[in-house]
Amino acid sequence: MSDNPQQHASNTGNIPLLRVTGLKRYFDVSKPLLNRLLEGKPRMILKAVSGIDFEIIKGQTFALVGESGCGKSTVANLVVGLHPPTSGKIEFEGVDMAAVTNRAQMEKLRRRMAMIFQDPYASLNPRLKVFDIITEPMALNGAKTGKATMREKAQALLHRVGLGPEHLDRYPHQFSGGQRQRIGIARALSVEPELIIADEPVSALDVSIQAQILNLMMDLKDEFGFSYLFITHDLSVVRHISDRIGVMYLGFLVETGPSDEVFLSPRHPYTRALLLAVPLPDPHRKTEPFAIEGDVPSPIDPPTGCTFHPRCPYRFDRCSQQKPPLAEAVDGHFVACWLNRGRGMTNDD
Repeated sequence: MSDNPQQHASNTGNIPLLRVTGLKRYFDVSKPLLNRLLEGKPRMILKAVSGIDFEIIKGQTFALVGESGCGKSTVANLVVGLHPPTSGKIEFEGVDMAAVTNRAQMEKLRRRMAMIFQDPYASLNPRLKVFDIITEPMALNGAKTGKATMREKAQALLHRVGLGPEHLDRYPHQFSGGQRQRIGIARALSVEPELIIADEPVSALDVSIQAQILNLMMDLKDEFGFSYLFITHDLSVVRHISDRIGVMYLGFLVETGPSDEVFLSPRHPYTRALLLAVPLPDPHRKTEPFAIEGDVPSPIDPPTGCTFHPRCPYRFDRCSQQKPPLAEAVDGHFVACWLNRGRGMTNDD
C-alpha cells in the first residue's frame, strides 16, 4: 500500500484541482528581543500547521475537521493566500502558487477561488448595501459590464440563494444571521469560482438554520460544479456533504479517507472520540463517549512522537518515541497511528 495520500487522485484517474504537499505554517510569537535578553528566554514559535498533504478533485468536497486551534482555519488562509506558507506547496491545477511572481497571473489564479467566512455578522461591510457587497468582487476581478448588468446578475444570485431583488438596497444590519450568510454565499458565487473555501460557514448559526444553509451549499455545488474545501469542528455536519474527510489534530492530519469509510470505520482514536462525542437522538445507544484525557497540548511545544499520545487511551511506548506517518490502511483511507494501521475501530474497542 502507498504511503502517499497524494496518489489517491492519480489512482482514480482524476486530476486534482487543489493539491497541498508538506504544507507548514509557523508563527513567531516571541516577546521583543530586549525582553527575551533580559528574561533569558528563547524565541517562541507556534506551529500552526506542521506538514500536511491532501488534494481536492474537481467537483468534490473535502472536509477538514478538528477542534478549535488545530490549524484548520490557518490552512484555509494559506490556500487563499492570506498567509504565505513557511514551507510546502499549494498547487492549483498543477501550478505552484508560490512560484507565480507575475501579479496578473496571480490575480487570475485567485479569481478562480472564493471564500465563505465563519461569522456572517463580521464578514459583511456594514457600510455597504447588498448590491455593492455582491458586485464588489466582480469589479475587483475586472468585470467590464455596466451597472444595469451588474444589478441583473446580483438579483439572479440573490434569487438563487433564497433572497429577493428587494434585498439589494438594504444594509447587513437589516438581515438575520442566516440571511447574511446567504448574502455571503452569493458574494462568493459572483466571481464564478472553481473552488470555494468555506471556513466554519454554519457554526455561528442556529441549529434550525444550519441544515438549510448546508442544503443550499450542496445544491449550488451540484448546479455549478465547483469544489469545496469545507472547514468545521463538527463532524455531524459533514458526513452527507463531503466526499472525503481529513481529521486534524495539533497541526497534523491524523486520518483521511472517504466520508462513509471514516464514519463507519474510524482508524484513529481521536477520530473515534470525535464521532462518539456527536449527540445522537437514540435512547437505545449503548456506547458512551470515552473521555479524552487532559487538554490539547500547546502548538508552541508539541509532544514528541504522536502528538495525540498524551491523551490517547490506547497509547504504548512507541507512541511517545516515534511520530507515525500518514500511511494507507486500506484503499484510499490513511491513518497516522501505530495501533490501528490495518483495521478500523468499532464501538467495542
